[in-house]
Amino acid sequence: MAGFRIRGDSPIELRAIPHPAVTVAVEFGDRPFDIYGASGQLRSESLAAGLAFSAFQVRAEGVECVQMRLSPLVAHPVLGLPLAELSGSIIALDELWGRDTPRLRERLHHARTWPERFALIDTELLTRLRAGRPVDPEVAWAWRQIVASHGRARVSDLAARTGWSRQRMWSRFGSQIGLTPKRAAMLVRFDHAIHGLVRGNTPARVAADGGYADQSHLHHDVRAFTGTTPTAAANEPWLAADDRAWPTLGGAA
Repeated sequence: MAGFRIRGDSPIELRAIPHPAVTVAVEFGDRPFDIYGASGQLRSESLAAGLAFSAFQVRAEGVECVQMRLSPLVAHPVLGLPLAELSGSIIALDELWGRDTPRLRERLHHARTWPERFALIDTELLTRLRAGRPVDPEVAWAWRQIVASHGRARVSDLAARTGWSRQRMWSRFGSQIGLTPKRAAMLVRFDHAIHGLVRGNTPARVAADGGYADQSHLHHDVRAFTGTTPTAAANEPWLAADDRAWPTLGGAA
């Protein structure tokens, strides 16, 4: 979770690329985002983007915002729906939390410091987490195995190791996480690979270390998630925001 502020008279445009977490953002300065993606255009003061979203463009001007990246294991109970219903969509958080969203924006607006705002968000998330329905333990275990292996876990073995049938695992995992185990592994492996490229590793080394068959396999997956080449994707400003929610542009806080 992090907060940012974009100042200035000119809009700033950023491109969001997929990440193995559910992205939630709440704007509290009365300056809505303009979001452009494969599913169309959205103008809202809050958003929730599932794991399966395609790269999308965010246009913002003079906004103040708190952004969270939630593990799907947390997002499932916090958002109050199976993530398959969110899937690749980018929707207004108001559609999920109703009147609680504008009330939260108002409290964030009146808070005087970032720590106060983060405390408000923590309380909101914890309350919803405790009230929500948790992910099945078997699904949670499978997701953690995929993440711990950087997407290299043998997804064909996951069901057998939980005692579930392959059909049951694929159905429950897909409903609660929003992706099939195979697609989840691809996303986690892509995320690990793209950060290897950002660190300056060569595509050949990243492909070998990431378990890709070859560089063309890496190129294929990067293009599938970002719509661009590994070299171009490694320069995406969104990747610099992992620990801060947003790139340091236009006076980001």
